[in-house]
Amino acid sequence: MKVDIYINYAGHCEEAFRFYEQHLGGKITMMTAHEQLTSNFPTDWKNPILHARIEIGGITLMGADIPNAEPMRSAYLTIRVDTPEKAEQTFNLLSIDGQVFMQMEQTFFATRFGMLRDKFGTSWMILNETGKH
Repeated sequence: MKVDIYINYAGHCEEAFRFYEQHLGGKITMMTAHEQLTSNFPTDWKNPILHARIEIGGITLMGADIPNAEPMRSAYLTIRVDTPEKAEQTFNLLSIDGQVFMQMEQTFFATRFGMLRDKFGTSWMILNETGKH
């Protein structure tokens, strides 16, 4: 069995996946646009995505553009990195134009830990456990 993650976006799935591919080392393996739009799609959406798939850090993230999609609220994608510096770098990148829930800091369980929602509505936890047990 394998568990994958599926995220609905409000018209910016392609932009989000391209950003994750460029900045998080992901690899987009599928990107299919709606060929014919139905009346429930906003008219300003140029090329909504029907289904997309990206591999990041050994997991599969899938997504689509859905009218009225809301940002993630009760689930987080967690990125575990090898160094405190990489944690800071990743946190700073993903927090641009996003919403920080917890600043990057040392905790009882991690050398560096922070929580945010990026500009695409995806919620993230960034974690470096170096030296922690």
